[in-house]
Amino acid sequence: MTWIIGYLVLGAVAGFFAGLLGVGGGAIMVPVLALMFAAQGMPADHLMHLALGTSMAAIVFTSISSLRAHHRHGAVRWSIVKTIAPGILLGTFAGAQLASLIPTRPLAIFFAVFMSYVAFQMLANIKPKPSRQLPGSAGMFAVGGGIGAISALVAIGGGSLSVPFMTWCNVKMHEAIGTSAAIGLPIAVAGTAGYLVGGFGAAGLPAGSFGYIHLPALAACVAMSTLTAPVGAKAAHKLPVATLKKIFAGVILLLLAKMVHGLFM
Repeated sequence: MTWIIGYLVLGAVAGFFAGLLGVGGGAIMVPVLALMFAAQGMPADHLMHLALGTSMAAIVFTSISSLRAHHRHGAVRWSIVKTIAPGILLGTFAGAQLASLIPTRPLAIFFAVFMSYVAFQMLANIKPKPSRQLPGSAGMFAVGGGIGAISALVAIGGGSLSVPFMTWCNVKMHEAIGTSAAIGLPIAVAGTAGYLVGGFGAAGLPAGSFGYIHLPALAACVAMSTLTAPVGAKAAHKLPVATLKKIFAGVILLLLAKMVHGLFM
């Protein structure tokens, strides 16, 4: 019961920040889940895989609500979703399969390095200047594959990659964010499928696991994140989001440091 309460609290915090800052809950969920799973004595070889897979599955639920909200505001450019989705699906599924073959420690290092980049991007408020147009179908497929593969390896909805790419290609910011929310759903679905398949037959998985997805943690996190994400979205219009982004980035860096220390020390 203690761990269920912990998962509920984690889901509440991750959902609130996802709604407040428009970031995927994986930035918080993955390092905290890795620490919680380690504290419960789960096999070290599967800690990162379980944390990534569970977080990716949770994104399926949060991305649906986010997609619906942005669609209602007419902020989703479905033409972009249509051309980038095939590459997204292939890249994400392949990325999740690749993650299942990488040992926990190298996977943790890749996650920490990439999320540190995201955190520093938030701290510096880096925004690419619009300089070109969207590529053709082949280019969009390739971009989608790259975004999907990296998103699967770090269990994010892809916004930290797709939003800068689209704004660089002269897509309006609110449309880039809305379209990124739509892109997040195929990323989450394909990534979840990849972690399910990759975890089948893995030896020593804890009770309650379905592939590399820990169902008790998933259920508790989703139950709270779906409640707190709308609260965070409303708070975004009242709170100093620029300041909160810097605080959030600092929290992420501390969590990453704790996760790496726990896995390597």
